[in-house]
Amino acid sequence: MNDFNFLYMNSPLGRLRLLSDGQALSRIEFENQHREDGERADDPVLLRAAEQLNEYFAGRRRRFSIPLAAAGTVFQRRVWDALGNIPFGELRSYRDIADAIGKRKAVRAVGAANARNPVPIIVPCHRVVGSNGKLTGYTGGLSAKAALLQLEGITL
Repeated sequence: MNDFNFLYMNSPLGRLRLLSDGQALSRIEFENQHREDGERADDPVLLRAAEQLNEYFAGRRRRFSIPLAAAGTVFQRRVWDALGNIPFGELRSYRDIADAIGKRKAVRAVGAANARNPVPIIVPCHRVVGSNGKLTGYTGGLSAKAALLQLEGITL
């Protein structure tokens, strides 16, 4: 088992659990995902992440500056890096992300990597929609995805 510190925070999307290895943020879990054990701690990474998330939800932050330790394959990390480059208030399709990482035919694999993003909101997988412009699955639920997009001024 990995040793994680965790912090619960209330958000407009419900209760979130932030997990850190003490050096970097490793996961954000929605209420329906709380599954890993850990220890509560006065972890500066978690306190900073909670502060920045609260600023984001209050409309005072558009980019995050939290060290991340998101575990994933090389391909997943490439997708997550591309997600991190989607500007606040803009959308991309799964095809756009596949093109951005030079894997045009990997649209489904991009979708799978998007779904496994361990730090949603900070790595903005909510900014990815289907090629038809419609909302597709989201770890926190479609209502959470719609709320995040609305917060960023996007209405579908």
